[in-house]
Amino acid sequence: MSFSPAPALPATVEVIPAIAADHAELVEWRRDLHAHPELGYAEHRTSRLVAERLAGFGLEPDVGLAETGVVATIHGRAPGPAIALRADLDALPMNEENTFAHASKHGGRMHACGHDGHTTMLLAAARHLAKTRDFAGTVHVVFQPAEEGGAGGRVMVEQGLFERFPAERVFGLHNWPALPAGRIAVHTGPAMAAVDLFTITVEGRGGHAAMPHQLRDPIVGGAHIVTALQTLVSRILDPTDPAVVSVTAFNGGTAHNVIPPRIELKGTVRSFSAKARDALEAGIARITRQICAGFELEPQIDYRRVYPATLNTAAEADLAARAAARVVGAAQVDRGLPPSMGGEDFAFMLHARPGCYVWLGTGQGPATAPLHHPRFDFLDAALPLGASYWVRLTETCLPCDP
Repeated sequence: MSFSPAPALPATVEVIPAIAADHAELVEWRRDLHAHPELGYAEHRTSRLVAERLAGFGLEPDVGLAETGVVATIHGRAPGPAIALRADLDALPMNEENTFAHASKHGGRMHACGHDGHTTMLLAAARHLAKTRDFAGTVHVVFQPAEEGGAGGRVMVEQGLFERFPAERVFGLHNWPALPAGRIAVHTGPAMAAVDLFTITVEGRGGHAAMPHQLRDPIVGGAHIVTALQTLVSRILDPTDPAVVSVTAFNGGTAHNVIPPRIELKGTVRSFSAKARDALEAGIARITRQICAGFELEPQIDYRRVYPATLNTAAEADLAARAAARVVGAAQVDRGLPPSMGGEDFAFMLHARPGCYVWLGTGQGPATAPLHHPRFDFLDAALPLGASYWVRLTETCLPCDP
């Protein structure tokens, strides 16, 4: 392959030399995964390649948790506690607009969130850890399917991930194009928001648009609901407790002169605290029912809690920050960035075990495509950096006695 490195990372970055020496091979792995994206619970090729590589490192991969999940265990030089390191496998159901050679070969599937890079970095770390064993304890490398809306993290936990592969702590990583390459962000407490979805159906009585007095217009009622829901965050919640309520779909009607019998609203709620989450769910139901009562309409509300908030525990965040500083330098570790309103199903693992989820900077200036963009591509220069972080984190959490 012809390999052209991306722009250089800052001079403060100190990747592990043995991992840096394998950079070209890691790029090959990552670009192969990018060209062959697979959706949640159908990552069969990806899962097979991961298992084959782990076996090639002398490990014994376990395949099948959450359909296509892969887990392998690495023992250190001496006994000690166990940790788990997690990467995600799946792609998004969208078309890629890139034209480079490793663009997706499958219409309607694209690695637009960098999971190809996440998988490659954890594989590189697993190979290095399996060679050096320079830690005291056990590392489980966890390759999780179906992060993009499929709650693969929840399914792995429910199917016994931490019973079969006991770990005292669990760690995750996500590439972050909004953060300059060579920086790592570590939050204490919330890193990503809880994700809830709602669908509201408003039933009225349809008929001729010229005779609305004979009808019960669900469009008018729905419009009032949309407007009133905007007051939940601004007037119900404590202003220091961030949250978002967004109505993202308003469907109903087919003709200029017909008032439809029903409309449907869809939306999402994002929050960090349990108090805010409960208040928003109750508020959506209350506002919807009271507005519909005033307009003599009948509501149906489907409210689903999809992902909990991604909450880092303080001790594990400190360990992650120490490890990150060994790779990018202490000045390049961001401890005070605000959390994201995006969601992440690694939250289910953090609700089962203490741990930390960090953001790996992959931004290269204003031209960097954001996550979930049809022209997104993972920054290959960051592959040795992320792999080195995993190794240094392992050594920090499971130090060998001098």
